[in-house]
Amino acid sequence: VFASPDGSAKALFILKDGLKIESVLLRHSDGRNTVCVSSQVGCPLGCQFCITGNMGFKRNLDYSEIVGQVLFFARLLKKEGNKISNIVFMGMGEPFLNYDNVLKAIRILNDKDGFNLGARHFSISTVGIIEGIKKLAGEELQINLAISLHAADDKLREKIMPINKKYPLEKILGAARDYIKKTKRRVMFEYIMIKDVNDSEEQAKKLAELLGGVPLSFVNLISYNPTGVFKPSSPEKIKRFKEILEKEGIAVTQRHRFGDDIKAACGQLGVC
Repeated sequence: VFASPDGSAKALFILKDGLKIESVLLRHSDGRNTVCVSSQVGCPLGCQFCITGNMGFKRNLDYSEIVGQVLFFARLLKKEGNKISNIVFMGMGEPFLNYDNVLKAIRILNDKDGFNLGARHFSISTVGIIEGIKKLAGEELQINLAISLHAADDKLREKIMPINKKYPLEKILGAARDYIKKTKRRVMFEYIMIKDVNDSEEQAKKLAELLGGVPLSFVNLISYNPTGVFKPSSPEKIKRFKEILEKEGIAVTQRHRFGDDIKAACGQLGVC
């Protein structure tokens, strides 16, 4: 386990076939503890800003390997008289490309005779795999959905996220609207702020226009965590971007940075 002064911790898991994954514990100042779990060994999507995406794809994790990550941190916290508050599928891999194992793991962890964590304490983050969004809308579990946008037009998004060729913005937003209509649940749109790439005022205005027609949604701005390719946007740029969105009536939050000193932050997970 690698620990950071901010309270976060990263664990390396060696799987039965010798492959390795990482997952992270995030300790919040309000006492909540979030575990960020991996769903795949590597990732097939190749997003430019993500270390995992540049590793290539080895295989899907079995549901027991997903549950095992959670139990490890649960035991760690129990020694301190503490417990897990939230579980987010934002680690290595695309959860919706391993849908069945991810949902089976959630059902086990949600079961009142098992880990007994409420469904609303689970979040799944996807690049916008439409089939997965549609399937999740049909589940009876009230799981939170997060969609990684990271750009407000197809040309730029395709450049940094090649999967946009298959799942362009219009299709993703259509699936999000259908999901919201069916579930009556909010959707979070994640947006990594990368210096001189997607942080312009023009992008902010385009994003506001895109999301204006998506009710019950909000944007989570995330400062890019260095992975050797790009640089993070300045605090001033992020503040201006946020102001433009708010002025256009878009709800915005800004993610607190955790664990970038131990390579445990968004986009930094790889293997040792």
